[in-house]
Amino acid sequence: MKKIIPPFALLLMLMLASLYGPANAHQHSPSDASGFMGQWTLSIEGGKVGWLEVHKAQGYLDANLLWIGGSVLPVSHVYAIDENHLVVTRTQEVVRGKDKDGNTRKHIITHTLMVEREGDKLKGELRSPKRSGEGVNTTAFTGVKLPPVPEAPKLSKVKYGEPIALFNGKNLDGWRLIEEDAKNGFKVVDGVLVNEPVQTPGQHARYGNLRTVQEFEDFNLKLEVNVPSGNNSGIYLRGMYEIQVYDSYGKPLDSHNMGAVYSRITPTVAAEKPAGQWQSFDITLCDRHITVILNGVKIIDNQPVYGPTGGAIIADVFAPGPIFLQGDHGKVSYRNIVLTPIIKKKKK
Repeated sequence: MKKIIPPFALLLMLMLASLYGPANAHQHSPSDASGFMGQWTLSIEGGKVGWLEVHKAQGYLDANLLWIGGSVLPVSHVYAIDENHLVVTRTQEVVRGKDKDGNTRKHIITHTLMVEREGDKLKGELRSPKRSGEGVNTTAFTGVKLPPVPEAPKLSKVKYGEPIALFNGKNLDGWRLIEEDAKNGFKVVDGVLVNEPVQTPGQHARYGNLRTVQEFEDFNLKLEVNVPSGNNSGIYLRGMYEIQVYDSYGKPLDSHNMGAVYSRITPTVAAEKPAGQWQSFDITLCDRHITVILNGVKIIDNQPVYGPTGGAIIADVFAPGPIFLQGDHGKVSYRNIVLTPIIKKKKK
């Protein structure tokens, strides 16, 4: 009996032949992903920041990705087309109502990064389906390869300059909102800097993050925080690395708990106090290493930080940047904010 090939199958065969046939073999030479190996900071359209790490795991290509906010997460899949082109995908489960039988309808959405490499620089775009499924949204980005993190600095030999009081206890002089069109939830109450992003039921107001006007390189930062029950915020070092401020008392150790470098470095011991109490931070950022002392207990000891955290406003890990406080999460109070810059030898 003679088999009849359905029209749609014949069309698919012709398309594959056109893509992978001899005439186009030069387009699909064996890939070499070695040029992509390592860590990259991403400058994303709209002033946002990301980070990509490409590595080998058990003989196959793998990657971790930070895209604007949230945590550093493993990708769904990564593959090299050739030595200068890489494809990275992330998936997201979304709930879209219920079907006629009342069952929840869940869809898996795939976000695709098309990456092109030129030496130690990247460019590309993220392609995401529109909510309706009809059309695609694109977001452009560029990237720069990061050098390896240096050896941990000898903090006992670090030289410091004069301390700088970042908060005067009277007003917001020396501070400004990052987002000029956002609401300001920060105010000074009895010598304390209080953030209270009040929301109206049924509405959502966008509150801004508060940053120092001045920018800094490496430093030691001391301050006190008070986190009411169920609230959280974040302290960003150089506008890049978030130290988590969170009511995590009694919770198991996690990279999202109080004092953690958000999603990157987990405290070695839980030293937070119960909600509603004043707690002290002593934080040192030096040579891409972070030390955190919480309530007199060293919970992160001179550990390397490999790239920005979610919400960063600066992609260049060597650039000076501000201290900024998250303003769009919960009610948190701050006081006694003092920064002491580290004096570095000028390179000749």
